[in-house]
Amino acid sequence: MRFRNRLEAGELLAGKLAHYARQPDLVVLALPRGGVPVAHAVARSLQVPLDILAVRKLGVPGQAELAMGAIASGGVRVLNRGVVEAFGLDEDVIARVAAREELELARRESAYRGDGPPMPVAGRSVILVDDGIATGATVRAALDALRRRGAGRIVIAAPTIAAETREDLRREADEVVAVIAPEEFSGVAEWYEDFSQTTDEEVRALLASGRMA
Repeated sequence: MRFRNRLEAGELLAGKLAHYARQPDLVVLALPRGGVPVAHAVARSLQVPLDILAVRKLGVPGQAELAMGAIASGGVRVLNRGVVEAFGLDEDVIARVAAREELELARRESAYRGDGPPMPVAGRSVILVDDGIATGATVRAALDALRRRGAGRIVIAAPTIAAETREDLRREADEVVAVIAPEEFSGVAEWYEDFSQTTDEEVRALLASGRMA
């Protein structure tokens, strides 16, 4: 199975989450940028508000798609110790990559939310949405950030999640929901016919309508 685009993927994912519809203490949080169109479809279907949780993957130098960890708003940093040790990455290397990604994290927070505060999550149920999850590095950073902010029940949801990662995340979140969870998983893009980049303008427009839910 392949999704036509993120909109179709979000609509299918929303069907898996229908039992959460119209819950008053629920918020949908998207991992930008690609997770926003998916999360918007979910939030619209469930009739609950939408916001973002800015997270940046820390890519291995020279192999940017391979995550050695991730950072999230609020000074959260999560490392994949297996990758760090396998590539012999020291703290100086990690710190340089993290510093660069922190700049992009701050830029996105400002570009998408402006001066507005993040949506409160303390004591609330959260559905955390991305367009796909391979290793789970960015999601783990997001989980840490949400726990620091006092979130209640946390549900991880994505149209496609690597089967092994889904099992790992089930030990860390209250629930993990996917439309498909392939055993063979080389990357998120392979499960989409159209995986074109989501623009900053699209993110701002989707968030503006999603917050009014």
